[in-house]
Amino acid sequence: MSVWQIALVGIAAFCAGAMNSVAGGGTFLSFPALLAVGVPPVMANASNSVALWPASLSGAWAYRAELARYKRYLIPMGIVSFIGGIGGGLALLATKDATFSKLIPWLLLFATILFAFSGRLSVLLRGHGAGKPGNSLASLAGQAVVSVYGGFFGAGMGILMLASLAMSGHDDVHEINAIKNLLSAIIYSVTVLTFVIAGAVSWPYTLIMLATATLGGYWGATIARKIPAQWLRRFIIVVGFTLTVFYFYKTF
Repeated sequence: MSVWQIALVGIAAFCAGAMNSVAGGGTFLSFPALLAVGVPPVMANASNSVALWPASLSGAWAYRAELARYKRYLIPMGIVSFIGGIGGGLALLATKDATFSKLIPWLLLFATILFAFSGRLSVLLRGHGAGKPGNSLASLAGQAVVSVYGGFFGAGMGILMLASLAMSGHDDVHEINAIKNLLSAIIYSVTVLTFVIAGAVSWPYTLIMLATATLGGYWGATIARKIPAQWLRRFIIVVGFTLTVFYFYKTF
């Protein structure tokens, strides 16, 4: 590894960790960085998941006060995330990236639009006696889909999860972000185990990214708690549309 390669993956991982703890979409930075230094696509994807795992843990720890209020709610959501993460990770190891990559921009566009209009839609759902935060089948099913997606690729998982949580009735953006960080950490945990056992990780670059992404994740979560909710929501939407445009460009 040359100095510029170490610097590139290290800085990209720090920014990715911070971005994931704030709004999601950190893979937009860290995955291309691994490709740029010559790591093969499937291995880069697996290595990226391993590298960003501690960042999700540190981000969740920074939100521990908000999470303490949702212990009973988080247990079934965590179990669903665990199972979905395993399924997605196994699917990645058995499938080529090319086919799924064509679906990514559409999924990101759908998730970003959902999040952008989630407030109005939640009001409509509450008007019909739905949309309150809780362990409904709809909430668990939504989290299952997000978990499989996150275990398989991960790019935009944060955006998709933010949209799913907002649609299930959570209207406090900091509360949504706290839950997202914890559930993302669970998904990353099981996919990390899957990829390590399968020998699909490029360890020299991954170890560098592990350290810098963890620092970035905690720093990002700390900063996010000080940002007004309205501005954080706008930032999340901008990140979502930026990811969508990028992956549409990569597809075509």
